[in-house]
Amino acid sequence: MSGSDTTELLVETRGPVLIMQLNRPQARNAATLEMAEAMASALDALDSRPDLRVGIITGAGGSFCAGMDLKGFLQGKRPSLPGRGFCGLTMRPPAKPLIAAVEGYALAGGFEVALACDLIVAARNAQFGLPEVKRGLAASAGGLLRLPKRLPYHVALECILTGDMFGAERFAQLGLVNRLTEPGGALDAALALAQTIAANGPLAVAASKQVASQSGEWPLAEMFERQSAITAPVFSSQDAREGAAAFAEKRAPVWKGA
Repeated sequence: MSGSDTTELLVETRGPVLIMQLNRPQARNAATLEMAEAMASALDALDSRPDLRVGIITGAGGSFCAGMDLKGFLQGKRPSLPGRGFCGLTMRPPAKPLIAAVEGYALAGGFEVALACDLIVAARNAQFGLPEVKRGLAASAGGLLRLPKRLPYHVALECILTGDMFGAERFAQLGLVNRLTEPGGALDAALALAQTIAANGPLAVAASKQVASQSGEWPLAEMFERQSAITAPVFSSQDAREGAAAFAEKRAPVWKGA
């Protein structure tokens, strides 16, 4: 286990998992420009380092993220980066799997950070919401784009147009939250989920995420052709042969990522 930090983002590795902890507990981890820059750097490390397989985003002090730091916003400092979006993430998520471990509040941009992740683990008492309309703003960091694709349309619009909060248990029932935990247990549950993913073939995981995340925009007539371009190298890889051999020999596979 090793780690490093900036003032506003704590970064730690636990084996093949990179944990990024938003670290402004006094402000419910409201995002700043410094935090966005640190997050972009951490996500670049996640994708570039072959020893890292999965990322987790969580928050310090019992809360996930309350969105944009409004004091910074009034000073003209928005926590968004060109081409990368809010908190260095929402426009360009990493190629590797990303899990949100949510305690407390995931509001506004904080909810949009969670929506940019591939999986969401949340404490039962966690609260989600897009309150931008209550402040004369719009959830333009992915909330308006992603939420109607993840929830039934009318539920998504209720969340978007009222700005009200929804509980983690409701969202789990609707399929938005993957796993519920008792308060304080979200990070441990996210780590367990991450380890399960990390034990799989890295090429297979990367290709599977790419197809699943991109295929919704593909023309129907081209879907299998486009999928094949991504998955064919997986089937001809050393890892594919290793996976088959390990199964036949009843042992754990040793992945090479090649």
